[in-house]
Amino acid sequence: MGHSNASGKGAGTTRRDFLKASTTVASAAALGALNIRAYAGGSDIIRVGMIGCGGRNTGAADQAMAADKGVRLVAMCDILMDRVKAVREILKKNKGAQVTVDDDHCFAGFDGYKHVIEASDVVVIANAAKFHPFHALSALRAGKHVFVEKPHGTDPLGMKTMQQAAELAKQKGLCLVSGLHSRYHTGYAETVQRIHDGAIGDVISIEENFLRAPYGVVDRKPGLTEVQWQCSTQYHFRWLSGDDVVQSLVHNLDRASWVMHNQVPVKCHGLGGRSSMTEPIYGDVFDHHSVVYEFANGVRIYAFCRTTTGCYDEYSSLVRGSKGKADIMGCRITGEKNWRWTGQCDPYQREHDVLFAAIRSGKPVNNGDYMVPSTTIGVMGQISCYTGKEVTLEQIKQSDYFYPPKPEDCRDDMEPPVKTEASGSYPVPLPGRTKMI
Repeated sequence: MGHSNASGKGAGTTRRDFLKASTTVASAAALGALNIRAYAGGSDIIRVGMIGCGGRNTGAADQAMAADKGVRLVAMCDILMDRVKAVREILKKNKGAQVTVDDDHCFAGFDGYKHVIEASDVVVIANAAKFHPFHALSALRAGKHVFVEKPHGTDPLGMKTMQQAAELAKQKGLCLVSGLHSRYHTGYAETVQRIHDGAIGDVISIEENFLRAPYGVVDRKPGLTEVQWQCSTQYHFRWLSGDDVVQSLVHNLDRASWVMHNQVPVKCHGLGGRSSMTEPIYGDVFDHHSVVYEFANGVRIYAFCRTTTGCYDEYSSLVRGSKGKADIMGCRITGEKNWRWTGQCDPYQREHDVLFAAIRSGKPVNNGDYMVPSTTIGVMGQISCYTGKEVTLEQIKQSDYFYPPKPEDCRDDMEPPVKTEASGSYPVPLPGRTKMI
């Protein structure tokens, strides 16, 4: 069954929560002081810009403003200008005077990110995942703090870019906060810490499920180019989203890696395809995946994701040990030592609370130590499902494969990387025939 009851508004905290939080989200605290007075001409205002104006970044911007009353939203961009202006009105209604974006700071098109970075002190990034590494690195190069939504890359080349971004953030003493929100959930942190402390004995296996209906589908608006259409429904196109192992199951894989002390499996084999979600509105992604990962010590992750309607749904992270079992999302342990967490936590808000507190305190936070490894696990599994081959971590590390075009080469007037076939549907990879690495 799915588990969502462990999240809420409030923050249940214990001594163990604070200890875990300090090691998880403040790993770069000793890197040196930031001068908050440098922002906005010496004022206490922190200027925030949005790259992407979909639902997730609308929430992230709202949470940023809730985290610090000195935050001002000053710039926004998206592929579509009407979405920029619609979201601006939503945020104005919610946050009032904290939203100061004028028309001159509303940008549309692939180059809009440049103007947002220039206008901002902190950049929140939640657009098509293809661009997350490139936009994060661009912002950090410009000396800006970054919040970037998952996934943190969709292909091997993108993972190298994000690793470069994480290293640069450390060198510059800038914050880099990940949208892998599980790490900011105090109940999940308590559960994982108890696993580490031996509450279920030795970890034997991990089962991960993300089974649900497809991401929201929208009708194509008249007047959109093919590229604009694909970007407006980006979760359904591989070149933009990376597909569902990378896009969604990455949360589960992050929790599994966390249990295994941030290790990455040494190899995996996966199955996947498209069975029922075949209409053009569903783009060129698979609608089901299953991946078996193996760590160096022989422990396996059995991971499943599906985006089909009318089927059984489950969202869970289940760890089996030699002395019991742990349900991470249920914040529950059963076996020799039964336990259940009963607090409340909104991890999405806490991400931003930690980010802006770090900026104010001059103690930068950097999540690179887990955001890159966890996303790499997703990339491994996705490529295995597409090719039908066993994929090793070493192959991913050695590969520079990417879904064309490169993010920096995208232009508003470019040809779409994928087009419909004679049937009207978009082509998908063919396991056993498709080659990538």
